[in-house]
Amino acid sequence: MGDKVQIRTAEAPAPAWVFSQGIRKGPLLQVSGQGPQDPATGAYVHPGDVRAQTRRTLENVRAVLTAGGADIEDVLMLRVYLTRRSDFAAMNEAYAEFVTEHCPSGVLPCRTTIFVELPHEAMLVEIDALAAL
Repeated sequence: MGDKVQIRTAEAPAPAWVFSQGIRKGPLLQVSGQGPQDPATGAYVHPGDVRAQTRRTLENVRAVLTAGGADIEDVLMLRVYLTRRSDFAAMNEAYAEFVTEHCPSGVLPCRTTIFVELPHEAMLVEIDALAAL
């Protein structure tokens, strides 16, 4: 399967705790859960706006994918963690716009959506990804 390689980019927020932004091993690339943070400052952005937070979060996921040699087109699975069920429709609209824009094949990634509490109060959404290269 090859060596395990850490993926790190300044184009996504730096990990706040003890984990990697991404890991590539063989043909697989796992991206850690990303949130709605500005990559340059680490500040949480778009308070209360799940649509804008979803877009920023997916941009952060994509930045780690790009650093690992992949893109949304290569993603097998996206897991979306939401804090409020009432945000599902707005998240889903922003999500749909982003993935269709970045999947020219039209074969969209699999997805699971889970309702949870997230590590930072400002986070309405967190998303992770598994890609195959």
